[in-house]
Amino acid sequence: MVGDDTWSEYERLAAQFEASSAEEIAAWAVERFGRKLSLVCSFQNCVLIDLVTRVDPKVEVIFLDTGAHFPETMTYVERVETQYQLKLRIITPESDADAWPCGSERCCELRKTLPLGRALQGQEAWMSGIKRVDGAARAATPIVEWDEARGLLKINPVATWTHDDVSHYEADRKLPIHPLFRQGYLSIGCSPTTRPVSKLEDRRAGRWPGTDKTECGLHL
Repeated sequence: MVGDDTWSEYERLAAQFEASSAEEIAAWAVERFGRKLSLVCSFQNCVLIDLVTRVDPKVEVIFLDTGAHFPETMTYVERVETQYQLKLRIITPESDADAWPCGSERCCELRKTLPLGRALQGQEAWMSGIKRVDGAARAATPIVEWDEARGLLKINPVATWTHDDVSHYEADRKLPIHPLFRQGYLSIGCSPTTRPVSKLEDRRAGRWPGTDKTECGLHL
């Protein structure tokens, strides 16, 4: 729990950062939390990694290896880690996840949400790359919010970005692109529950196809 004064500070920061650049938000986070800050990345792209490592090359980067990622994702992780010389922590599920394969009821809980909670123990803040345009569940995402479930601050530096903003940044910075992106995988998760999408579909339509699921739980 946080006190009223702290809530007021977070609300003020969230409003203030609406007019700030992602670079300014990342710089504030690094200055405020230092080594108590982690960047959690799915490696769908490396935009946030590029942004934050320009401020602090040794920020901790966490990747949740569910055991069900595409081989192309794992290759991309290795490429980005090497290019940026990341301080990367790869987090794997505990053995109880074996009974819940990808796509089953407790898969995301045991392979993502619980491992992330363990990985963030002792930290004071974490950053994510989610954006409001990613879907209805994320449309009201604040730039700064209190993560009640994990008891720490969550910072979303690119929350206001559009998909075009991401593409332009990648082009301007000549960033490596996930190899599946050009094959129509515009939102990339685990291989058993991700498919490519057409130009007429929402970008996240390829996640958990055939179900009404839209989120894994990390950002709820």
